[in-house]
Amino acid sequence: MYDLPYHKEKNEQKIRDFISRYPFAFLSGCDAENKPVVTQLPVFIEEKRGKKILRGHIMKNTDHHRAFLKNQNVLAVFTGHHTYVSGTWYSNPHTPSTWNYMSVHAEGVIRFLDDNALKDVLRMTTIHFEDNNQNSETVFDNLPSEYTERLMKAIVAFEIEILKLDTVFKLSQDRDEESYKNIIKKLREKDESGKVIADEMEKRTAEVFPREKNPE
Repeated sequence: MYDLPYHKEKNEQKIRDFISRYPFAFLSGCDAENKPVVTQLPVFIEEKRGKKILRGHIMKNTDHHRAFLKNQNVLAVFTGHHTYVSGTWYSNPHTPSTWNYMSVHAEGVIRFLDDNALKDVLRMTTIHFEDNNQNSETVFDNLPSEYTERLMKAIVAFEIEILKLDTVFKLSQDRDEESYKNIIKKLREKDESGKVIADEMEKRTAEVFPREKNPE
């Protein structure tokens, strides 16, 4: 991971909020022969027994399911919007261009759960993505039981105990204030990703460039 202290997010609630906002993660690990495997799937963070947990579900008997049965060490990567930042936007334009982005890495140990837990995960997932509309026809409890029984034979729920959380919120924190403000201005002229990154930088301006209090 890109590891510079000024690009780290230390606020735990902001990290949790980021995972909740971008729950579609890359879940990676290695099989018994140390070959890498990865899958993309939605997972949700919560507190359980005083520990941080990720919960989700995957298809059974896939390469990643078999790998995780043999090697329980996994890495979940959450990514959000990202955007190009031109060196011409800096106060000194003779500077290499870069990329601004936000990412959270969650290292942990995976374990697979029983069918009751699978029902809970499917219920939680469908309600979440149906905007908490429990009356939606596609919410787990509203699907035909013969369908859900058949579906559940092909998938399995899991939880990951998070052992380490790491972050890169690379948002030009290492630039001078003139450059920082101009980057925000230029990104607001770009696409949705540029605007989202600009908004995030704007919210952090006072943190990146704190003002000294006036003496009394």
